[in-house]
Amino acid sequence: MAKAGGKAKGKAEDDGQKIVARNRRARHEFDLLETVEAGIVLTGTEVKSLRNGKASLEEAYAGIENDEVWLYGCDIPEYLQANRMNHKPKRPRKLLLHRREIDKLKAKASERGLTIVPLKIYFKEGMAKVEICVARGRKLFDKREALKKQDARRDMDRALRGRG
Repeated sequence: MAKAGGKAKGKAEDDGQKIVARNRRARHEFDLLETVEAGIVLTGTEVKSLRNGKASLEEAYAGIENDEVWLYGCDIPEYLQANRMNHKPKRPRKLLLHRREIDKLKAKASERGLTIVPLKIYFKEGMAKVEICVARGRKLFDKREALKKQDARRDMDRALRGRG
């Protein structure tokens, strides 16, 4: 009975999301301030490639042009079974947000030192989504400080688990 309860808990936490790609470096390189979920405009072969689990957010960033949010540098490789109707792997892709969310992002991103970074691409209820975040870049000493705090927290957790 305990195993069945564990599976149900995992499904509830999963929330119907199938994560395709994560930007692991973003949490190390930036201080994340505010996250927003956005839809993404894709072609058919891009969706098929994403469903195969192929995408990369390593060099990706988001920008605002003409009151529209665009995702740049996201690499979705070509779908192998497609023929001449394939897509360009690194083309800019439009993100779908409500007007008030775009205005809020525009105001935040215009501040000095803030940028918009994609954190992950995933499918939610069959629709491709991107989680983007307003972030502030970290300096080298900030990264070292964050690593020290993380190591200290990990050591404390280990010590507490050892006693219990």
